[in-house]
Amino acid sequence: MESKYLTLPTKKNHEYGYELAYRLAREQLAEIKDIEQQCRKSSAQYIDSKKALIVRYLNQSYLITLPDVEISLMSKEENVPIRDKILILHYLTLAKGTPLSNKAITYKELPEGVNYFPTFYKRAIKPLVNHFGNEPHRLLDVARILDGHEADYGDAAVTINAFSRVPITLVLWKGDDELTPEGNIMFDSTISDYLSTEDINVLCETIAWKLVKLLPVGGDNPGGN
Repeated sequence: MESKYLTLPTKKNHEYGYELAYRLAREQLAEIKDIEQQCRKSSAQYIDSKKALIVRYLNQSYLITLPDVEISLMSKEENVPIRDKILILHYLTLAKGTPLSNKAITYKELPEGVNYFPTFYKRAIKPLVNHFGNEPHRLLDVARILDGHEADYGDAAVTINAFSRVPITLVLWKGDDELTPEGNIMFDSTISDYLSTEDINVLCETIAWKLVKLLPVGGDNPGGN
């Protein structure tokens, strides 16, 4: 599968690779002639008076100003990690506007997914299994902070809308005396019309570790209720 933009680096401490990917992604967005149409394809909101657009990513709103393509959180003053910036821009530029099919697929069904799966499992699925596998219900508790909702798979499953048109479903099976805990991540079959497989890797890794970091210490309710 050919890509018009530099794919997101998947290894840590590749500052130059991230900066280059970010610069190219900014250029890609700035070059789009009909930005309003692209916003419709991605379900982003275009604000003509401010020459800016708003996109939802992991239950937070981000403001992208044009033509300089600067990205900031709308709810608070906090630096946006460069990997998140690149994912947001890649989503905005690649979005084809394809309606969700509501047909679930696994990672191995993605372009090159079979080849990349061992790395994907290690970085995205394994953290979920290690931290939630013995108590799958805890996944449901923390996922609500990212506006996740329960899904009907496995012993526990949750769907998180990473972007408006990119639902990510995390599934866990609880272990027992004979079987170890296991997990999987599923996608709508249209996901490749919004993100490359490489970006999906990084997105799912990001989601997995956000959820792990949201785990309360001592079993308290993460929602604070």
